[in-house]
Amino acid sequence: MENLKAKAFELRKDVVKMIMEGKAGHIGGDMSVMEILVELYFRQMNITPETVESPDRDLFVMSKGHCVEALYAVLAARGFLDIEEIIKTYSKFGSQYIGHPNNKIPGIEMNSGSLGHGLPVAVGMALAGKMSNKDYRVYTVMGDGEVAEGSVWEGAMSGSMYKLDNLCAVIDRNRLQISGSTEDVMAHRDLVAKWTDFGWHAISVDGNDLDELHRAFEEAKTVKGKPTIIIANTIKGYGSPVMEDKANWHHKVPTAEEAEQIFRDFDSKKEAALNE
Repeated sequence: MENLKAKAFELRKDVVKMIMEGKAGHIGGDMSVMEILVELYFRQMNITPETVESPDRDLFVMSKGHCVEALYAVLAARGFLDIEEIIKTYSKFGSQYIGHPNNKIPGIEMNSGSLGHGLPVAVGMALAGKMSNKDYRVYTVMGDGEVAEGSVWEGAMSGSMYKLDNLCAVIDRNRLQISGSTEDVMAHRDLVAKWTDFGWHAISVDGNDLDELHRAFEEAKTVKGKPTIIIANTIKGYGSPVMEDKANWHHKVPTAEEAEQIFRDFDSKKEAALNE
């Protein structure tokens, strides 16, 4: 566990490098979602580079597709992609590593980024699994600003209607979106109560804590007759005070001086994780 906690901060460094090289990227959400992706790809999902085309693989949809940099870093760490190629070519003319998921890349199931679409597609994937008597699981990660989209709630109704206990959705609840606080833009109030009313099993955790995330995903696997939603309470820009909980880091390229401090903060967090 300590190695995975440390890896999450090492992968954050890869994200910063690609954003600085490509001169673009949604860095704040990349930082908040990192532990969620690490837990999914390193301990939860039944998928490897060798089984990426298997009909029995688990499926993942990055609904908050603007935070693709974090997904690229995790896929590379799991052996799907080459991190040096990503860093060198990210967001450059002709590169396949663009600013939203591209399903021509191994390990990416769906082009996403048009917010509100990931959950309905994941519902369809999970329903197809049920109809085909497959035992794969389907996961999707949404942003909390995204939850204001009406299609999310249509997906929520469908997921419970069809009793999709092979579906687990996650909300990266960092409470900030491009235009400020989610509660000022479109207040969510009690998301656990909302999703419970929609017929889901709802779990609220510290989304930057791998221990809590692990327990939540394991609990989701035991739930029968309904899908699970994990409300992952995170910090935008997590890992460095330079970025943490600041809306202006939604999409921003660090200066060289900022990057130096950010890397020092990541190294400090990594060392602390290894010494737990």
